[in-house]
Amino acid sequence: MDGLPESLKPAAVVSCQRTLKSAISCVGVGLHTGQRVNLALHPAAPGTGIVFRRTDLGVDVPARYDLVAETHLCTAIALPDRPHARVGTVEHLVAALTASGVDNVLVELDGPEVPVLDGSAAPFLFLIDCAGLADQPAPRQVIEVLRPVRVESGEAFAELRPAAFGLELSLSIDFAAPAIGRQALTMQLTDASFRAELAAARTFTQRADIEAMQEAGLARGGSLENAVVVDGAHVLNPEGLRQPDEFVRHKLLDAVGDLGLAGGAVQGRFVAHRSGHTLNNALLRALFADMTAWRVAAAEPLSRFYSFAARAA
Repeated sequence: MDGLPESLKPAAVVSCQRTLKSAISCVGVGLHTGQRVNLALHPAAPGTGIVFRRTDLGVDVPARYDLVAETHLCTAIALPDRPHARVGTVEHLVAALTASGVDNVLVELDGPEVPVLDGSAAPFLFLIDCAGLADQPAPRQVIEVLRPVRVESGEAFAELRPAAFGLELSLSIDFAAPAIGRQALTMQLTDASFRAELAAARTFTQRADIEAMQEAGLARGGSLENAVVVDGAHVLNPEGLRQPDEFVRHKLLDAVGDLGLAGGAVQGRFVAHRSGHTLNNALLRALFADMTAWRVAAAEPLSRFYSFAARAA
């Protein structure tokens, strides 16, 4: 075990369910609404899953793929009979919880959108680390992909394939703006790899799109402090990029958050090109619509993962 590279030591790969040790909170602004939001993460009982509670409305919304109500520029969830009680921009927080192996948590917020903070998942990892993690006396549920499932939209596609263990990710993007261009990244998702490769990657947009978004009532809380803005070949943020390929890394971060709405840890290989929230959600819907393409299984013991990872290394 000690001989494995740090990137293959999976702090989040556990066979029991997990929650937070204690509650923790923060205050921020919604990326699209511009509203100030108080957010708090609370420990939750085994089997709870990730649940968002709108404290201003007294409504609980489970973080599930079938409750996704909006995928334009973010992932938003809502109950079908209470669409007004939506929770927007859940993907960065859900990605951090998923990568940390948190199965059960109550997320309280007093507004319609999760705070954007710095536009990445790193601040949420900080909150999770401060709260601590607690194993729970219940087996973790794994959604094992049994055969390939694919969705397409023009040149874009997203696919889930069987994998030997855990969640593998492979994504490519292609933007006309020279500052972004073509980028690709492949990785095995673990707590360590998420922290090193994806967590700090910020959401991004093109300068030409900002005015249109604001006219549509979106991006009211966006700024160079919580998003990367590009104009042709130029990055407008004074500090530049955190990583040369920060754009594809953020797209993979989003994919981890969107796949985290599956209702369990996904065991499979995610392969996509030019995918976003819409295709990611459509992929989960296609997977669960085909009862032959998946099964629910108990998580494997850690010893099996270390054996697999050692062979891969």
